[in-house]
Amino acid sequence: MALLTKKKFISFIFLHFFSIYFTLLTTEACHPIDKAALLGFKANITHDPSNLLQTWNQSTDCCTWDGIQCDSTRRVVNVSRPGLYSGDDFISDTSMTGIISPTLGNLTFLRLLDLSNLKDLKGPIPQELGKLSYLRYLFLDSNKLIGSIPKSFVRLRRLKKLYLSDNQLTGQIPYSIFGYMKSLSEIGLSGNGLSGGIPSSIGKLVSLTKLDFHSNKLSGSIPVSLGGLKKLQYLDFSQNLITGSIPTSIGELSKLVLLYLNQNRLTGSIPSSVSQLVSLQFCRLSENKLTGSLATSIGKLPSIQRLIIENNKLTGKIPDTIGLLTNLTDIFFSNNKFIGAIPSSFGNLRNLQTLDLSRNHLSGPIPPELAKLTQLQTLDLSYNPLSLIRIPYWLSKMNVFRLLLAKTGLVGELPTWLSSLRISTLDLSNNGLSGKLPIWIGNMTNLSFLNLSNNGFHSALPAEFRNLSLLMDLDLHSNQLSGHLKTIFTKRVDEPLGHYNSIDLSNNLFIGPLDTDIGNQVSMSSIQTLVLSHNPLGGSIPRSLGNLSELKSLKLKFNGLYGRIPEHLSGAKELSSVVLSGNKLNGGIPQKVLNLIKLTEFDVSDNRLTGQIPPHKAIIPASAFKNNLGLCGAPLPSCKHHI
Repeated sequence: MALLTKKKFISFIFLHFFSIYFTLLTTEACHPIDKAALLGFKANITHDPSNLLQTWNQSTDCCTWDGIQCDSTRRVVNVSRPGLYSGDDFISDTSMTGIISPTLGNLTFLRLLDLSNLKDLKGPIPQELGKLSYLRYLFLDSNKLIGSIPKSFVRLRRLKKLYLSDNQLTGQIPYSIFGYMKSLSEIGLSGNGLSGGIPSSIGKLVSLTKLDFHSNKLSGSIPVSLGGLKKLQYLDFSQNLITGSIPTSIGELSKLVLLYLNQNRLTGSIPSSVSQLVSLQFCRLSENKLTGSLATSIGKLPSIQRLIIENNKLTGKIPDTIGLLTNLTDIFFSNNKFIGAIPSSFGNLRNLQTLDLSRNHLSGPIPPELAKLTQLQTLDLSYNPLSLIRIPYWLSKMNVFRLLLAKTGLVGELPTWLSSLRISTLDLSNNGLSGKLPIWIGNMTNLSFLNLSNNGFHSALPAEFRNLSLLMDLDLHSNQLSGHLKTIFTKRVDEPLGHYNSIDLSNNLFIGPLDTDIGNQVSMSSIQTLVLSHNPLGGSIPRSLGNLSELKSLKLKFNGLYGRIPEHLSGAKELSSVVLSGNKLNGGIPQKVLNLIKLTEFDVSDNRLTGQIPPHKAIIPASAFKNNLGLCGAPLPSCKHHI
């Protein structure tokens, strides 16, 4: 009896453990269809530098693989292998090369598929993904996917977020799919080559909060049905080919925070219904063909922070009511046709940081109320007939970093109080300023950009100019400045800043010769543009210019230069423009210079050069070699006929 009881006990234990083992076996292994689908994806990946799929192998349970989540029935619900991901104390940015396998369409329980930012996924988006009827989130952005958006996506009726941005997709946006995606809250198709119109069916996506189609080739008009998207907060149709007018229905988007329609071909006026966008913070309608005047009702945008409508054809006066928009931080109204005075109500914009009204038809004076703008950093009123005569003294009490008053009617000498400002950008070009460049200009040590061109300054540059250790862009062209250029080229540098990007000293009375070590000066090491034309420099072209590794444009026209064109100039590999016309240069044209890889402009006309023009790949007209009696060869007549 005891023996029987013992056998029953052993049998019970065996059955119990077998039951546990069988349960583990049947519940812990992922579904074979799901495993095959995932391994099918891996089989189409040719390069995985960060081993994102290292744990994906036949011998292990796919529910334990990196980036995979299963539900309680061991069906795969999440596949997340993005190229950009973060942990508690790190951010990883990686890539993956291959195609998206159609087998992923067999993951019938999938809710999330994230293959974004892998950079190098190629080929089309498989039509089979349309079978994923449970899918909520699809992220395939920032890859190299081609082809069109699959029409099979019409079956993705549970989808909430769809991101296909920054690929190489083409074709039209399928009209049919939007009629059924009632759950869709975010859609991003930006940065592709999509063409055709914006489907009017988009108005049926009543749950939509974000709509981003920017940087495509979309045409046609903005659908009126857009006004039905009552939950929409983010709308970006910028950088397309959209025509027509802005529909008045846009005013119905009361929750809209961001509206970007810039860089299209929109016409007509800005509808007054825009004033109903009570949540709008960021508005960009620039680079279109908008006409008409701004309605006074624009002052009813209580939340607006950035208002950018530059580069249109807007007319009329700037409404005083803009002064009511006290949350504004940036106003960009440049390059329109606004007339009248600058509203004094702008003095109420206590949070304003940028005020750009340049290139309009505004008249002066500048309202002194602007002195109340204690947060203002940039003031650009350039190219307006303001008839200022003098720079307003109240500007001396402000903390402006960028002051641009080009062609505003300024005359006379520079005011001494300018030296007390911590200005980084100063543009007073195209005015009637005169006198000597003052010694105190050397105290403006925050200057990184200085443009005093097209004025009447006459003097040598003061030695104190060397103190401008942050200066990177200098334009003094078309004055009557004189003296040697050494002061400019040997200025101090406040590492890593203060290396020149550009210098234009043309049309002055500067004398030379140019120092032989100009190309070795620390301040010149990063220069891209050097223009010294129309100055009586004399001397020869320094060989050291060939040491300027970032130089793209060199213009030494009508400088009285003589001697040979130095072959060492070919060391400046980035040169695309070399203009040496109207000098007394002799000898031949160095073959290496004429064959600089990036050369697109080359002009040595009106010199004393001789010999055959070296064979070259750049397309250079015959006029670029004219009036050199000793030159021959293409594109001039053959040397055989040269006398």
